[in-house]
Amino acid sequence: MQWGTPGRSLFLIVLFMFLVAGLATLGYMEAGWSLADASYMVVLTVYSVGYGEVHPINTPYLHAVTMGTMVVGCTGMILLTGTLIQFLTISQLQHIFGFKRMKAEVDKLEGHVIVVGFGRIGLMLAKELKAGGAKFVVLEQNESLAQHVRDLGYLCLVGDATDESSLREAGISRARTLASVLPNDAANVFITLSARSLNPEIEIIARGEVPSTESKLIQAGANKVVLPTHIGAERIAEMILFPETARFLRSSTKMQELERTLRTLGLDMAVVVVPEKGALTGLTIEEIERKADGKFFIVQLNRQAGDAITTPESKMRVQGGDGVVIVSRNGQIARAMFEAPPGKIRAGRATF
Repeated sequence: MQWGTPGRSLFLIVLFMFLVAGLATLGYMEAGWSLADASYMVVLTVYSVGYGEVHPINTPYLHAVTMGTMVVGCTGMILLTGTLIQFLTISQLQHIFGFKRMKAEVDKLEGHVIVVGFGRIGLMLAKELKAGGAKFVVLEQNESLAQHVRDLGYLCLVGDATDESSLREAGISRARTLASVLPNDAANVFITLSARSLNPEIEIIARGEVPSTESKLIQAGANKVVLPTHIGAERIAEMILFPETARFLRSSTKMQELERTLRTLGLDMAVVVVPEKGALTGLTIEEIERKADGKFFIVQLNRQAGDAITTPESKMRVQGGDGVVIVSRNGQIARAMFEAPPGKIRAGRATF
């Protein structure tokens, strides 16, 4: 008899035992017993406790009900116990072998990405990496969330990334990039420090919740810092100030494909609003790109009046309130260069 999986077998046997207990209880109640006495007698009989009958079993009818409950109920309990043990054993074995299989796959990775944390940003990042064909492993501390990651088909190890042993298990020495996207700035700083000490060559991209954390993460060894709340605010400002450009850049299928291509090259496309009094305000596009020293390039100029110039000439001057569409390796650095006060431009750790 093929019952299927242990889980299905367990469900069917439990259902069978409820049916047996219900019919036996009704049988005793038919003889005039109360529901409480009948239920108690069924439990005593099924579990073979032998504390004694609640009422005398002195009629052929009660003999038949009791004997039937003994035979069917006790057999059912034996099957239930065996199936429960099988279910628990198989679950544990699957967990053990599943972990070993996943660990073996992680050990084979070379030049992969380590994603620390699987919250909202971690999920989006994993989907993008999967779509881009990148090799990656997720390091998640929460066991139930880690199982969800595995159910989605991603490699995942359970561990605390602030512990260096967890980073070693994820292959930090062989990885090319670590993305620490936890919503805890202190944890991201500590993970960045640990990762940098374990692999001086690895690229580290860290998430920061507040702007003041950016400098700490860079000092800790992060190559790039992402501020999700600021990115969201910048996207909203972009849609309000330059709706046509935003619609073209974010809604066009071709532009979305271009953005994905740029991301594979480590580049990003964004709209930066030029402040009234900034380090680059009033300069020509040629002068701005010279000062940027390859950190970004201007591909479109949106005048405050509403005109969009898709192929701006190098001699055009950028004024306060204009929006410049830039392609850069680090949009945060590009924005900082525009927003810096006149005479000072801060790019990463450098100020000039």
